[in-house]
Amino acid sequence: MSGIIDIESFLSKMDMGIPVVDVRSPLEFGHAHIPGAVSIPLFDNEQRADVGTIYTRVGKVQAVQKGLEYVGPKLKGFTEQALALGSEEVLVYCFRGGMRSGSMSWLFETVGLKTFRLDGGYKAYRNHVLEAFVKNYRLVVLGGCTGSGKTDILKTIAGKGYQVLDLEGLANHKGSAFGALGEQPQPTNEMFEHLVFNILRKFDPSRPVFVEDESANIGRVFVPRSLYMQMAQASFIEVQTDYSVRLQRILDVYGSVPAQQIAPNILKIEKRMGREKCMKAYEACMEGDIVLAAKMCLEYYDRLYLSQLDKRRKQGRICHNVQSVSSDVEEAALRILEMFGCK
Repeated sequence: MSGIIDIESFLSKMDMGIPVVDVRSPLEFGHAHIPGAVSIPLFDNEQRADVGTIYTRVGKVQAVQKGLEYVGPKLKGFTEQALALGSEEVLVYCFRGGMRSGSMSWLFETVGLKTFRLDGGYKAYRNHVLEAFVKNYRLVVLGGCTGSGKTDILKTIAGKGYQVLDLEGLANHKGSAFGALGEQPQPTNEMFEHLVFNILRKFDPSRPVFVEDESANIGRVFVPRSLYMQMAQASFIEVQTDYSVRLQRILDVYGSVPAQQIAPNILKIEKRMGREKCMKAYEACMEGDIVLAAKMCLEYYDRLYLSQLDKRRKQGRICHNVQSVSSDVEEAALRILEMFGCK
């Protein structure tokens, strides 16, 4: 018999390496799912809609019969996909932990797989995610002007085995008007929250969690509100880096990107940059003068970020300053770790 387990037990078994099977429709899975889950949908999108309509308009028995009609020819394929996961045990969930996951769990059991079904299904997981963001984390926020090396510093800290939450990496976006360049498509907001949770849940709450200073949104996704409010009150480190180093970092990142891809993004900041300056930067970019375009955009972002830093200073929120005078971020990372007793 398949076992029904709660969300904590489900996640614990997932961490042991037991594969997770999402039996919801491809549309549901594509919107958001448990990170690492494999999609083996009981119904495709059209079939799920059809069965749901029959259930609502006609009744449960007729809906089940229609479901069996759809599923019958696919049973062997379902078992083949499950067996191909290479595990004697499988974790299974649907939306509410009802008929879809129950049916698929029974089927997997018939070919010798021990299955564990998530009580409450995806809905229980989703509620668990949202509750987790209310917990207190020992956050340390790294801020600084564009190009100051914050992301590289965080990667260095992570490489030394310390806890880092890379929000931009999870969002597939660098956080500015140019942030989508060179990145994979962004996840949905719901999926982004799941990815953030999947990192945070593995952290030791007694140890610092280093994170980059972010706006409320990173591209089209939003930092979970409870977490963002904690970031606003967290220990703050201002990374100070020479202008020449910052400019070179910008050129290293965007210098090889075709002007036709960069220029439209310059227009996104026209309202706050001012039309005259914006058009000058746009024209410079289109004419191949990426250095001038980068300088003008950096000037805009410096003005914007320094205004934000000034507000933090007045609020007494900037706890530490770290000088990073070269492109080598190792020293800055070590100094930050030392500040918080991590060295």
